[in-house]
Amino acid sequence: MRHLFKLLIYLLLITGFASNSFAQVTKVDYLKRIDIIENNIEQYFKVTNKGLYLENIGKHEKPYSYLWPLCALIQATNETETIGKSKRMDPVVSAINQYYTTEKPAPSYQSYIDKSSRFYDDNQWIAIAYLDAYQRNKNVNYLNQSKEIYRWLLTGYDEKTGGGIYWQEDKKTSKNTCSNGPNILISLQLYKITKEKKYLDTALLVYNWTNKMLRSPEGIFYDAINVENAKVDSATYTYNTGTMLQANALLYQLTKEERYLREAKLIAINAEKHFYKNNKLGDHYWFNVVFLRGYLELFKVEKNAGRLAFLINEAERIWQEERDENNLLGKQKNKSLIMQAAMLEYYARLAQLNLTKS
Repeated sequence: MRHLFKLLIYLLLITGFASNSFAQVTKVDYLKRIDIIENNIEQYFKVTNKGLYLENIGKHEKPYSYLWPLCALIQATNETETIGKSKRMDPVVSAINQYYTTEKPAPSYQSYIDKSSRFYDDNQWIAIAYLDAYQRNKNVNYLNQSKEIYRWLLTGYDEKTGGGIYWQEDKKTSKNTCSNGPNILISLQLYKITKEKKYLDTALLVYNWTNKMLRSPEGIFYDAINVENAKVDSATYTYNTGTMLQANALLYQLTKEERYLREAKLIAINAEKHFYKNNKLGDHYWFNVVFLRGYLELFKVEKNAGRLAFLINEAERIWQEERDENNLLGKQKNKSLIMQAAMLEYYARLAQLNLTKS
């Protein structure tokens, strides 16, 4: 990884992908932004005496955040630990633990600290972050929690519509890309760590169903299928396609089967065309950072720096155009935790590419 950023900058410049402003962005810039965002999360969103976080600044639906923004924050803090910041995950793990329930059929995390619904995707995002952390620091607690989540996730699978995992435990009305793509990633990570074939079998089972039911001809993924009438919700969001892009890149790394690499490249090409309009992505930063993860996974095996240019330019555009006087990010009036966490992850991931430029 030491020379990836120099290679990236060079290739972007000679191919005309990079703007002058982008070419000046350095690791120091990203690290400064990371510090600013971390401080803002601490100042505006953390409820220190409760060990919890606020959903947003301004009017709250609930006194504290739902679990979903913490799913973004736990991944973001893993990425900041990856670039050398210590103990960033600990307070977020402690907060997430307050959402833990031993409710049958298996323990997992509910959507709010009081008794509430459980969403399969919320739990998947946590497991993905924990498995990333385990592969970095070998803390067995992260692995054990992820295995526990995996066991609960399997209770959300049945053969209605031919397979697939539901989105919400107590309202089994739809099976979504956002509850199947991440399941593939968890299963592949567990297979990579343990070499137990059952995890690869699960990954391929869900992968094949998702492609059959929710993939467009261009490799863009639709949102969901209604279980009652099998009608597909054809809305498209960056994060759904991002998880499937990442899944294909991981499958190629683990199996060396070229078809997965071909599929990843097809998705990457068409997803940029589909989602990147008028030199910007959509407004939901967290959807877009999950999208980024897919491209970075492909970059590990392909080393095609040009594919990352639009995503790096998007991060720069947001910092320049969508930041208020307090350096809070987002176009909405009441700034939200999930948007700050998303951009914290975004810049931390870009800083990991920028290892040699000061």
